[in-house]
Amino acid sequence: MMIKSDLEIAHASKMRPISEIASKLGIALDDLRPYGKYVAKLPLKLIDQKKMKGKKLVLVTAITPTKSGEGKTTVSIGLSEGLNKLGIKTAVVLREPSLGPVFGMKGGAAGGGYSQVLPMESINLHFTGDFAAVEKAHNLLSALLDNHIHSQKNTLNIDPRKIIWKRVMDMNERALRDIVIGLGGSAQGVPRESGFDITAASEVMAALCLSNDLMELKEKLGNIIIGYTYQDEPVRAHHLKAQGAMAALLKHTIMPNLVQTIEGNPAIIHGGPFANIAQGSNSIIATKMGLSLADFVVTEAGFASDLGGEKFLDLKCQYGNLKPDVAVVVGTIRALKSHAGIPYEELKNPNPEAVEGGLPNLDKHIENMKHFMLTPVVALNKFATDSEDEINTVLAHCEKIGVKVALSEGWEKGGNGCLDLAQTVKEAAESGMSNFTPLYHFDWSIEQKIETVSRKIYGAAEVEYSVKAKQQIKLFNKIGLDKLPICIAKTQYSLSDDPKLINRPSGFTIKIREFDIAAGAGFIIPIAGTIMRMPGLPSKPAAENIDIDAEGNISGLF
Repeated sequence: MMIKSDLEIAHASKMRPISEIASKLGIALDDLRPYGKYVAKLPLKLIDQKKMKGKKLVLVTAITPTKSGEGKTTVSIGLSEGLNKLGIKTAVVLREPSLGPVFGMKGGAAGGGYSQVLPMESINLHFTGDFAAVEKAHNLLSALLDNHIHSQKNTLNIDPRKIIWKRVMDMNERALRDIVIGLGGSAQGVPRESGFDITAASEVMAALCLSNDLMELKEKLGNIIIGYTYQDEPVRAHHLKAQGAMAALLKHTIMPNLVQTIEGNPAIIHGGPFANIAQGSNSIIATKMGLSLADFVVTEAGFASDLGGEKFLDLKCQYGNLKPDVAVVVGTIRALKSHAGIPYEELKNPNPEAVEGGLPNLDKHIENMKHFMLTPVVALNKFATDSEDEINTVLAHCEKIGVKVALSEGWEKGGNGCLDLAQTVKEAAESGMSNFTPLYHFDWSIEQKIETVSRKIYGAAEVEYSVKAKQQIKLFNKIGLDKLPICIAKTQYSLSDDPKLINRPSGFTIKIREFDIAAGAGFIIPIAGTIMRMPGLPSKPAAENIDIDAEGNISGLF
């Protein structure tokens, strides 16, 4: 039997009009803001705090990512299909894809196989223009900043050497990481060093996803620090009177997008901050929208529990007053073998001993969810190459440590392949065993917050600060930013800050070399290791495989 590609499966699926999907959530036609036949924006008035009471929030996280892939989005979508098949009104709430990974290495980000969200080409390519609007709002602030220095004689006394606000674009473009602007004479502005980040790394994106409404978003935008004066006083976007125009550009962007799963169930997609440098989850607004309209909401956080999972729970849940009821930890046989040191080309070969060797990584991510007083459920995302002995190794281990586990076969079978997982998650969510508790309080010191996350979630023995980092902590304490939560930037490929330390390393030191600041979004960013805010394209970009014919049919996308 020939295995169909995700795109072929998507094209063979019959999409329902968006009005039909909306009716499943009890949304009146007049409340939709249609973007064509199959996509719509949802107005914020549909969020109802009273209706959210008693609803169940399911967080999907994962073990440490590997080259072999874990399929967290596919599991999230398949789980929502399975819950709907059990008769539970369920919505899956996800992030929007960035064009950078779509055209770069990762490909599309709309799930896969028979656990996809549709229309997948639209979702992966521009969608409703949310990323473009974030990009424009961000770059408007950049333009106002440089115009102030050039045309308004820098009355704010901004030190051009201490400007931290760059420009953004939604593309992998390494040549723009570091640039010099303002060249060409006095009429072109003041020359200075700058650069570009990818749009998903923009603080505007982070602020959008941590806001509860439009006015809070405008306030957050105004609080963005763009640089410092010659006296080291912070200069914010509201000093440039930028927040009103920036928020106006995001008037429609702040509304979540309604689409559908391949089985015709509701999917809400909104926002797309990265998880290694930002919070890595969809917006507070989208999650609350789901909880207002459905009985169960399945949502995921980027990368593993030590990155997107921790940030979802410590940042998003505290800012949004959200309380998850269960945490699903996704893992694969191939990834476990990879953590045991098996080379990529040998992962298809049956090797139960290697699976057992990788289980400490799974155990750590289970432990991490328990640190937040959440009941964990393991979802073993099944691949065709998994042997029965390998699967039984994981099932027996989970039974031994007292953690519920179920296979996820959503890629191959859709909701029918996730019925056991759905039933297990339903029982865990309704058991009342979870008592979500954040890892730290915002009013703790910066060092105390960093060390708590590093020791408990990463498993570090020590935390070390560079001279620059120590100086920045003193500055943050001085200007009143020490009470913000932390969003540690580190590699996604290890629990440590060294991507070469796979599985479950121990005895390592987390080295904080410097900080970035997202005062508008509402967090500070301790940087451990080297983090790329503007990725580059690989030697063979995914874009080379994407094409379109005369009828407008797209091929090669994921």
